[in-house]
Amino acid sequence: MKNPVNFFGRRSQNSILGMFMMAFLITSSLVMVSCGEDEQPIGAVPSVSSDPNSLSGIQGAEVSALISVSAPEGIKSLRILKNGAPDSNFPDVALSGTSGSYEFKYTIENSFNPGQTVNFTFVAVDMLDRATTSAPLAILVTETPPKPRVQVGGTALLPGYDEHIKGVAVTGIEGTYLEDRNITLTSDKDYYLIGFVRVGPIPAAGQTPQNDDGRTEGVLTIEPGTVVFGDQNTKGTLVVQRGGKIIAEGTREEPIVFTSIKAPGERTPGDWGGVVIAGRARNNEGSDVQLEGGYAAWHGGTDDNDNSGILKYVRIEWAGIPINPNEEVNTLTLGSVGRGTVIEYVQASWGLDDQFEWFGGSVDGRYLIAYRGLDDDFDVDLGHSGNIQFAIGIRDAKDADQSGSNGFEVDNNGSGELREPFTSSVFSNITIIGPKKIRETSISAEFQHGAQLRRSSKLKIYNSIITGYPMGIFIDGNSTVQFAQNNELQLRNIILAGVRNWGGNGFGKAFDPNRSYNHQGALNSASYPDLTASSLPFTDANGVARGNHPGSEPRGHSIRWNVESFDALAWFNTAAFGNKFFGAWDEIGISPSVFDLGVPTFTVQAESPVATGAKWDNVPFVQSSTKSEWFGQFEQVPHVGAFGTSGDWTQGWANFNRNTVYRD
Repeated sequence: MKNPVNFFGRRSQNSILGMFMMAFLITSSLVMVSCGEDEQPIGAVPSVSSDPNSLSGIQGAEVSALISVSAPEGIKSLRILKNGAPDSNFPDVALSGTSGSYEFKYTIENSFNPGQTVNFTFVAVDMLDRATTSAPLAILVTETPPKPRVQVGGTALLPGYDEHIKGVAVTGIEGTYLEDRNITLTSDKDYYLIGFVRVGPIPAAGQTPQNDDGRTEGVLTIEPGTVVFGDQNTKGTLVVQRGGKIIAEGTREEPIVFTSIKAPGERTPGDWGGVVIAGRARNNEGSDVQLEGGYAAWHGGTDDNDNSGILKYVRIEWAGIPINPNEEVNTLTLGSVGRGTVIEYVQASWGLDDQFEWFGGSVDGRYLIAYRGLDDDFDVDLGHSGNIQFAIGIRDAKDADQSGSNGFEVDNNGSGELREPFTSSVFSNITIIGPKKIRETSISAEFQHGAQLRRSSKLKIYNSIITGYPMGIFIDGNSTVQFAQNNELQLRNIILAGVRNWGGNGFGKAFDPNRSYNHQGALNSASYPDLTASSLPFTDANGVARGNHPGSEPRGHSIRWNVESFDALAWFNTAAFGNKFFGAWDEIGISPSVFDLGVPTFTVQAESPVATGAKWDNVPFVQSSTKSEWFGQFEQVPHVGAFGTSGDWTQGWANFNRNTVYRD
C-alpha cells in the first residue's frame, strides 16, 4: 500500500492543531459561562393575599376584594377555586410582570342560605409553574345587610370598600389629611384607617406640620358604639395634629373601639398603628418636636390649657406597628397634650410598644387600663406634668419587649438633661400587676421593674400597689437620686408586694431589717438561696426555659438603686412616707384572677390592708376634691391601688377577650 499523500506540511499540521485547541478553549469558556448563568439564584415562589380575607352579605349582594400577587419569576396566572373546586364562572385570570392585583367580585347566589359560608381560594402560578400557598376569602351569607365598609383616608376609593371619607395628600407628608374639616363616624358603619389619617389644619403650600401657624380646625367626632379598624398593609394610624380635635365619647354600654382588621384568632400585637394626639402644651425639648418614628406628628407650644378633645369610654387594641426598625407607634401616644383635653375610661390592650406614653404636656387622666402589652404600661417623658388617678397595668407572663418591660418607665428626657419643665406627673391609686403569679411561673427574661424612675425625673406616685415584677422600684441615676433626697421625686403610701417564696429585700419573705444591703439591693452577707431566682424559670425569646434572669442577681428585689452613697431602702422606709413591704401579694387581698386570662376580679377584700390603707395627709401636692369636682385634683378614696371593695369601674365597657367578634 502506498503511503498516503500528505497535503499539508508539518507547519500546516501544527496550525490545525492550534486551531483545534483554540476551538476547544472557546467551547469550554462558553460552557463555563453557560453554567455560571444557570447558577443564578431562582426567585422566591409566588405569594398571594386577599384584602380583606372575610366578607359578608345578603343573597344577591355584590362583594369584592383586592387580590394581590407577587412572583419574582413572573406571573403566569391566578387560579380561583370556589369551595375547593374550579368553577366555570371564575376562569383563570391573566396577569403579567412580577407583581399585580385583581379586583375580585362576586354576587352572592340565592342557592346559599343565611348562615352558610362561600369559600374562595386564590392560587398564583409563576412562569416556572410553581404555585403559591392559597389565599382564602370567606363570604358569610347573612339575613340582613352587613354594615357598610367605609375607607377613611387615601385619595382614591380602594376595592372592597363601599364608601370613602377622602384624604388630601400633602407633599412630603406620609398619609393624608381628612378633606372635610368636620367628620362624624356613626355606629351603623364600619370604618377602616388607610395609612396615616391626619385630623387638623391642612398645611399651606410649601409648609409642613412643623410650621404651626396657630390655626384650630378639623374635628373628628365618633359616636358611641362605633368600631374603627386599622389597616395593616398601609400601617393605618390615626393622628390628631396640633390644632385638630377628636371627640370620641363613648358610653359604658357602648364604648368606642379601635382594633385590628384581622379576624379573631389571627390578631397579633402591632397589627396597625394606634391613636396619636399632638397638642400645643409645653415639653422640655422645644415648641416644635416630632414624635419618635418620624411620621410628621409635631407637637409642643406654650399653652398648657390646650384642648385636643375627648377620649372617654374608648378601647384601643392590637396597635404598635413598626414605623421604622425598633420604632413603633404606641397604643395611645400623647404629645404635648394640654389639660383642656379629657382622657377618661381608656383601655390600651395587646400593643406591641408602650400602652400609654406621655411626651410632655399637662393632660390629666383617670380610669386607665394597660392590658397585656409588650413594652411599658405607663411611659412618661419630656416634662409631662399632669395628674393621673385610678389606673391598672396587667402583664402576660410570656410577652415582653426586647428593650426591657416595666410597669412605669419615667425619664425627664432621653439623655437625662436637667431641662424644664421637669417630668413631674403625679400618679395616685395605681395598681401594677407584673407577670409572675407564683414562684414556679415562667416569665420572659425581658421583664424588669414595676417602676423604673430614671434620667432626672421628678415623678410622684401615691397610694399605689406594685407586685409581680422581678424588681419592684429602681431609683436610677445620680440626678434622680438627688431629686428623691430633695423630696422632689416622691413615693408615698406605696405597697410593694412580692411573690411567695421568691425574691429578696422585701419580696418573697426574704426581707430582714437587721441585715445590711449594698447599693444594688443585694445582701452583703449570706443570702437566702432558697428564696432567690438563681434557678427559677425564666424563658428566652423562643419560650425555652433558662435559669438565671439577666441583670442583677438575685432577682426579685423590691428596691434597687445604683448610687452607692444613697440607701434607697432606708429612704423608702422613711416613716413619714407610709410605704410598706409585703412578702407576697396574696397577703394584701387582691384576687389571683388578675394574673390570669379571662375577666379579672378587681375589687379587694374588705379586711385587706389595701382596702383602707390610703393616706392623704402626707401627700403635699394633692388638694381636697370630690369626684364631681375632678379637674387635675384627686378624689380622696380610702383604698390603696386602683380599686376598693366595691365599684369596679371597668364593668360594662372594658374587654379582656382576645377574640371578641366585631364584624358579622
